[in-house]
Amino acid sequence: MKVVAFNGSPRGEGNTARLLREVCGALEREGIETETVHIGGRTIRGCTACMKCAENLDGRCIIENDIVNDCIAKMAAADGIIIGSPTYFADINPETKALIDRAGFVSGANAGMFARKVGAAVVAVRRAGGIHALDSINHLFGISQMFTVGSSYWNLGMGLAPGEVEEDEEGLATMRHLGENMAWLLKKIHA
Repeated sequence: MKVVAFNGSPRGEGNTARLLREVCGALEREGIETETVHIGGRTIRGCTACMKCAENLDGRCIIENDIVNDCIAKMAAADGIIIGSPTYFADINPETKALIDRAGFVSGANAGMFARKVGAAVVAVRRAGGIHALDSINHLFGISQMFTVGSSYWNLGMGLAPGEVEEDEEGLATMRHLGENMAWLLKKIHA
């Protein structure tokens, strides 16, 4: 089994990355292979609602000059998907939103490519707005017929400066529980 995690933060080694490492570490301890893809800070065009994905039915977005089609292929091949984002004005950042919109359209147009996969959202937040960001990611999982995983608290960690999330012991524990819960569900589905 494999889980692919997407880091939407422009800080490749910031708080979002740290939270994702904690989740992936728990998954790996449970025997689940993980891969993390850094999308933050890259030029990713938003969905143009051209609906070519519904015409072409090839599991790809018509926009070819960025990383999104590679991400969609990794999502389709994985058993589980984690999407991590920092909180920008009480929501996810633009790169994460572009990935969600385009991957969601392609999946829906192509017979629900992500149906019955396991999904988890991870959010880094300074103080507030993290729940809305978490919901934004979870909406992709819900509309894609995926199973959404929760933890012992909301799937978020608090910190602003890179590495500050290390001081959020509860946030890190929440990520470990999230990884354990995701592994448990994956094993039940694939038993």
